[in-house]
Amino acid sequence: MHRYPPIADHGLVGDLQTCALVSAEGVVDWFCSPRFDSPSVFGRLLDHERGGHFSITVDTPGTTVRQLYLADSAVLLTRFHTHDGVGEVGDFMPLPADPTVPTDRHTLVRVIRVVRGTVRFKIECRPRFDYGREPHELALDGASARFAGASATAHLQVLGGGPLERDGQDVRAEVELSSGQRAAAVLTLDAPGAEPPEPADATSLQAAFDAVRSFWHEWISRCRYRGRWQQQVNRSAITLKLLTYAPTGAPVAAATMGLPEQVGGERNWDYRYTWVRDASLSVRAMVDLGFVEEADAFRRWLGARWQAGGTVSGEPLQIMYRVDGDPHLGEEVLDHLEGWRGSAPVRAGNGAADQLQLDIYGEAVYAFAHAGELTQQAGYDGWMRFAATVDWLCEHWDRPDEGIWETRGGRKDFTYSRLMCWVAFDRAVRMAHEYGRPADLPRWTAARDAVLRQVMGRGWSAERQAFVQHYGSDVLDASLLMMPITRFIAPRDPRWLSTLDAMDAELVSDSLVYRYDPAASPDGLRGSEGTFSLCSFLYVDALARAGRLEQARYAFDKMLTYANHVGLFSEEIGPTGEQLGNFPQAFTHLALITAALTLDAALDA
Repeated sequence: MHRYPPIADHGLVGDLQTCALVSAEGVVDWFCSPRFDSPSVFGRLLDHERGGHFSITVDTPGTTVRQLYLADSAVLLTRFHTHDGVGEVGDFMPLPADPTVPTDRHTLVRVIRVVRGTVRFKIECRPRFDYGREPHELALDGASARFAGASATAHLQVLGGGPLERDGQDVRAEVELSSGQRAAAVLTLDAPGAEPPEPADATSLQAAFDAVRSFWHEWISRCRYRGRWQQQVNRSAITLKLLTYAPTGAPVAAATMGLPEQVGGERNWDYRYTWVRDASLSVRAMVDLGFVEEADAFRRWLGARWQAGGTVSGEPLQIMYRVDGDPHLGEEVLDHLEGWRGSAPVRAGNGAADQLQLDIYGEAVYAFAHAGELTQQAGYDGWMRFAATVDWLCEHWDRPDEGIWETRGGRKDFTYSRLMCWVAFDRAVRMAHEYGRPADLPRWTAARDAVLRQVMGRGWSAERQAFVQHYGSDVLDASLLMMPITRFIAPRDPRWLSTLDAMDAELVSDSLVYRYDPAASPDGLRGSEGTFSLCSFLYVDALARAGRLEQARYAFDKMLTYANHVGLFSEEIGPTGEQLGNFPQAFTHLALITAALTLDAALDA
């Protein structure tokens, strides 16, 4: 068993309120409960000794392991090929009776079976509540165990195997099966002091499996995409759904926290929250795929944030929230955790929540601009709250801010922030016309035009013949690949084609795209980073819109080779092709969907 497996060596399972990462060796080394942003119960991904894990492994010498998803589902299969036989572990999380109602009880089912010969499995369950800071007491009863902590309780049932053995306050067991035989390990996490779940049996587990598989098959059948990259788009859509908190409709940016953008570096952030930017841009992708309910659920959540106010930043919106809308995301350093492969500090919470990033107003309005029926359902009062924010933005758009990448090197006049302010005004004007709503149209139109003139004048570098990261600089920034997507500029405008050429020369490496060059534009942090997978897919989109179809298709197909073995992407790709950063990242998967849709349409045309 590897001390720290590669970040990419994991599959994701979940129940629409939380999720777990299962390594390609059969180890659950990341699982937070009862929500995505709750403290970890298993966190070996961030500390091999202190984090805790739940493993079902085969340590026979010469064993080969393969991992895959059952097609169009969130059921993960880890297969072990040994000299004596072939066995597998099927992982899934049954959905709550009503996924839209928050619950403390979450269950991970791990079905063990042998399909050839004989295989001996080793089971270990070592929970470490509250990021490994909270002790627990073990109560053992044959093939059942109860781990009682102050903040949570875990119940383990093993079916079809021998009794569990005590190992301090943890348990272990061995299960040997022959062809056709099955066993199972069922872990239920619940509130402290909760009553144990009903005893599991083969019938109930089969029913749970059938229900989970049917749910995902029915859900993905609603996808309208029938293009060239069906499998990859479906997997990305399922991943986005797995990362969405069903009670509120708010998607998290990633399942994990603290995974580094550079091994040994300090860029180790907590991504288990809802970014207004990421989630708003996902609305268009989900609507285009036919998942209107998911898009509308998020827009309702976003509208509630607008109405609630009370942000930490003091602005009408802040850049991120907890999945329930709480704006408080206090950041702490977990000094007792060594970090993935020694990449400390490990941070829980996110201190960037109070940053000023003006682009979020553009992305939020962009989401509502595709609302259609929902916008009309918001009624007069909803529109007036929306219009008041646009009025506010007319007075406040022209300010330096921290920018899209949450740099901690001081505020600047970021071109991308201005671009998205233009989007806010442009889409607001269009919506007022379309729905016949009251608005200060002369003011909104004047602000829109002022932003465009400013970006064309100050965001453009005559020397570089390109749009640049912030005013007064000559640094390029891949976030500006959004310019043609938002229709700020025509995709074949000479200024844009020149910018695209400059990015080709400076930010693109073997079709992979860097966000920017930290050496040229210091961001207040030590170390470097890999290419940003989101930007690589935005690059494909821009190439397709510019008519560079051969280059776009080559870049897209090449980018797909960097997915992991089950089609998932983390935040970044390192120098030797390894995945870095939090995993899996929702923003990357939504950009994959958008790029596939754009490229398909261009190729068909």
